[in-house]
Amino acid sequence: MASLAPPSRHVLVVGGAGYIGSHMVKALRDAGQRTTVFDNLSSGHRDAVLGGDFVHGDLADPLALEMLFAGRQFDAVMHFAGSIQVGESVSNPCRYYANNVTNTLNLLATMTRHGVNKLVFSSTAAIFGEPQHLPISESHPTQPLNPYGRGKLMVEQILADFDRAYGLKSACLRYFNAAGADPSGLIGERHEPETHLIPIALEVAAGQRSHLAIHGKDYDTPDGTCIRDYIHVNDLAQAHLLALEALCQGQASMALNLGNGQGFSVQEVIDAVRAVTGHAIPTLYSPRRAGDPARLIADSRQARQQLGWTPQYPQLHDIVRHAWHFCQRREQAALHQQAFYAHYAAPSPIFHAKATA
Repeated sequence: MASLAPPSRHVLVVGGAGYIGSHMVKALRDAGQRTTVFDNLSSGHRDAVLGGDFVHGDLADPLALEMLFAGRQFDAVMHFAGSIQVGESVSNPCRYYANNVTNTLNLLATMTRHGVNKLVFSSTAAIFGEPQHLPISESHPTQPLNPYGRGKLMVEQILADFDRAYGLKSACLRYFNAAGADPSGLIGERHEPETHLIPIALEVAAGQRSHLAIHGKDYDTPDGTCIRDYIHVNDLAQAHLLALEALCQGQASMALNLGNGQGFSVQEVIDAVRAVTGHAIPTLYSPRRAGDPARLIADSRQARQQLGWTPQYPQLHDIVRHAWHFCQRREQAALHQQAFYAHYAAPSPIFHAKATA
């Protein structure tokens, strides 16, 4: 297994205030790295950045990027910024191509000008489209079904061109279903609005939603619901650390699939949430969503062999348990904050009497 990068490296984490990016920042900090986070906070959270320097800025602003790179010497970049909702990409492709492709070009151009030639890129299994065989390997045909997947594939192709033209080495890591939270409970999934299955089910358990919608119950699977490959967010972060070290040690550019190699159905996820939380999860069935394959399962053998990567949390109950711990910590923090404001922000009776006399 490759060793983790030494403390002397300075890593720029673009989108480091988001779900996966914030876990990456924590993993880099724990590995003794120096980090700078660049994020516009459009979907990320400043309080999720648990280390390093923070720079508020947007990839759409070339001047902000130029100032960022001019004032610091980066050894590598990790790129997590971008829009991620498949349905929204269909209704608003202009936004997705601008955020995910054009803005990435801004970043790559700035990196090239400043001689930063190592990038770990957050890609996706959506580049493959409808699976032609399972599990899905790196050699699977790439036929994305939506602008989100097409934009990510475009960036992968752009990176191959930048490698040939400028020597910029990259690791494109194709996630399947990122899930879970850091076991500490300090950071976790906080999309607004939330669209992912596990956090939605946990919101039902917490009483924040009345029920969970199951989209389709007639798929060709054992229980009729879709099967997906869920990978713990901390396991993703560890794969990024290993990919970074591989690039820094002189390995060639790579594109790797990241998943557990096993699938869990929607119903199995709901059952796990019920078991972990002890709460009933009311469900309602709705029609299938267009373009939802029955099964998506990763073949991650290449990442395991090339990087020496082994997921530490492959069990669904661990993924759900960590996510639930994060939800409980957030709920407790919110209650404490409400109590604080109720005590200190309420006007005193004397002040109130004078104000209304």
